[in-house]
Amino acid sequence: MTPLLGAIADDFTGATDLAGLLARSGARVSLRIGVPEGPSADAAPFEVIALKIRTAPVDKAVAEARAALGWLQAAGARQAFWKYCSTFDSTPRGNIGPVAEALMQMLGTGQTIYCPAFPENGRSVYMGNLFVGQQPLAESPMKDHPLTPMRDSNLMRLLAPQVAGRVGLADRPTVARGSAALAGALAKMADEGVAHVIADAVEDADLEVIAEACRNFALLTGGSALALPLARQLGAARAADRPAPPRLSNAAVVLSGSCSAMTRAQVAAYRKLGRPALSLDPVTLDREGPESAAKWLAGQDLAAAPLIYATAEPEAVAAAQKALGRDRAGAVVEAALASLAQTARDLGARRFVVAGGETSGAVTGALGVARLDIGAEIAPGVPWCFGTSAGETVALALKSGNFGGEAFFSEALAALEAP
Repeated sequence: MTPLLGAIADDFTGATDLAGLLARSGARVSLRIGVPEGPSADAAPFEVIALKIRTAPVDKAVAEARAALGWLQAAGARQAFWKYCSTFDSTPRGNIGPVAEALMQMLGTGQTIYCPAFPENGRSVYMGNLFVGQQPLAESPMKDHPLTPMRDSNLMRLLAPQVAGRVGLADRPTVARGSAALAGALAKMADEGVAHVIADAVEDADLEVIAEACRNFALLTGGSALALPLARQLGAARAADRPAPPRLSNAAVVLSGSCSAMTRAQVAAYRKLGRPALSLDPVTLDREGPESAAKWLAGQDLAAAPLIYATAEPEAVAAAQKALGRDRAGAVVEAALASLAQTARDLGARRFVVAGGETSGAVTGALGVARLDIGAEIAPGVPWCFGTSAGETVALALKSGNFGGEAFFSEALAALEAP
C-alpha cells in the first residue's frame, strides 16, 4: 500500500519511540534500520526510517536524511515527518535545522513547524521555551549531556543559527484558540516569509490542534508525541495486523551507554536487585578493548540478564572526555557495547535492553538488524521490537536516556513472557 506517513528519525531510540506511538493507532508500523536498499514491496501505512545522525557532521546528516526521504517518496509516502529528540538535542550548527531545510527543499515547501513537546513524558514548550518537567531545558540534567549539552531553553534562539530562513513562534494563546486560528496564524507567517515555526504545546490537546492545523503540510518536524494525533487524523486506525510477539528464551542482556540522570537511576535500581553487573571505563576500554568484559559475560548466567554499563556521573564523563577527547570517549564505549551485544547473541541471548540513542544505534548495527516489527510499549515511547539477527529472532527494547521509570530494566524484561 501507499504509506500515509513517512518518518525519518535522527537516532534509533527516537525511531522506536515514534514507531511505538504510531502503533497505538492500530495500524501496522514498519521500522527500517537505515535507508533500505531497493524499493519496498510491502510498505506499511506508517514507515519509519531510523538513522544515526543526531551528532553526525552536518553534511553527512543531510545526505542520509535526503536519501531516506527519497526512498519514502519512491514508496509513495503522502506526508513526511522529521523526528528528533523531545529535548531538542543538537549541536550549535545542527543537525535539526539543516536537515529540515534540506527536506523542505526536496518537498518543495516553504514552511514547516517544530514541536518537540511530549506532555506524557514531561516535555512542554511555552512561549518558545522547552521545559523538562518543571525545569527549563537549560536548568535540567540535559545541560550536562556529554554530546549535546543544552545550555539554552529557547528553541527560537537554538534554531535560528542553524537555518537560513526566518524563525517564528506560534504561541500558546494562538494554539489555545484552536486549529483554524493556528492555521490562519501559520498562513500569515508564511506570507511574511517565516519558514520555521516553533509551536507551543503544554498538553496533549495542544498537539491535537497542531496536527489538525498542519494536516496538509508536506513536512512536519518534532518529537514523537505529535505523530500520535497526526496518525489518528490521517485515518489509519484499523484492526492491527501486527504479528503476535515471538516466544523467546529468557536469555538476556542489558547494555547501557546513556549517562542521563534517569538512566543513572535505572542502573542503580537494577543493581540493587542483585543482578550481575559490570561497569566499563572508557579509558580502560581505549587501552585494552572489550575482551575482558566479553570473558566476564561468557561466565554469566544469561537467564539472570546481566547488566554491562558505561553509565556514569557527569564528573566521571568529563574526566574520560578530557583524557580521550569527547568523540573518542563516546566511540570506544559504543564500539565495546556493540561488540558485547554480538558476544551475548552468540552466547544465546535473545532479549536486549539497550539504554541510550547512540548505543542503540551501535548495537542494532552490530546485530545486523535491518527491520523491526513494533510490539507493545513498556513505557511511553519505548516499545519492544522484534527482528532477526544472524538468523535468530531477537527482541530489542531501545530506550532513550531519559525515558522510563527507575525500574525500567526489570519491567522491560518482565514484559516478555518466557516460553
